[in-house]
Amino acid sequence: MTPLSFGVNVPFVQHLGCELVVFADGRAEIHLPPKPELLNSFAVTHGGVLMTLLDVTMATAARSLCPEMGVVTIEMKTSFMMPALPSQRGPLVAKGEIMHRTATLAFTQASVFDARGHLCAHATGTFKYLNRLATGARSANPVQLATD
Repeated sequence: MTPLSFGVNVPFVQHLGCELVVFADGRAEIHLPPKPELLNSFAVTHGGVLMTLLDVTMATAARSLCPEMGVVTIEMKTSFMMPALPSQRGPLVAKGEIMHRTATLAFTQASVFDARGHLCAHATGTFKYLNRLATGARSANPVQLATD
């Protein structure tokens, strides 16, 4: 497994520690190692972390068919089935796929499983394909851009 780095720099996703495992043929699999700072007050993985993991997994699946393009989330619906408990047995595993694609949109789904293979959360999402923006020194810090 390698850190999530396939030509897209998303500092927040890297901060979470996501690891890209599958990136091919309209599918993606991303692992998230357990970290105490990702828990909520009930000592389970925070719902926002799970939603981020689902969002990134669906976007990655969409990009796998068209890696030269970027994608943005248009719509996402998430259902939580059970708490995602932290485990020394292994990471949370998110698996996503494209269900349908048009020239400009990808309709996707993804699920998050705990280390024992139990389904914790599921989402569907719609993503729009966009030309990727140029990157460089000025685009590396959006906070600085906002104050320029």
